[in-house]
Amino acid sequence: MAIIKQFDKRSGITYVYDSKSFYDKEKKCSRAKRTLIGKIDPDTGEIIPTDGRNKGARSKPEASSPDLDMARRIQELEDENRQLNLQITALKKELDRIKRSSRK
Repeated sequence: MAIIKQFDKRSGITYVYDSKSFYDKEKKCSRAKRTLIGKIDPDTGEIIPTDGRNKGARSKPEASSPDLDMARRIQELEDENRQLNLQITALKKELDRIKRSSRK
């Protein structure tokens, strides 16, 4: 598992993917499965989580209330935590891979 950054020339946005490699027995070669994590904020360089379907741009405005705002903020924090855990796992595996390759 690795974290891949890919720059889109048309939009100027850098997307971040979680890439998992696997061996395809039928084609007898390695393949990669990518999952979108988010995009990089050009100002801060932080990863902004996305759902990959531009769902936020099409959502209807909701009536604002403290309970809804708190529930939304909790969901955002849970999503951010999930993304950070994915990154930590990916970096640990990458570190293990580098340690194994340096021993050989």
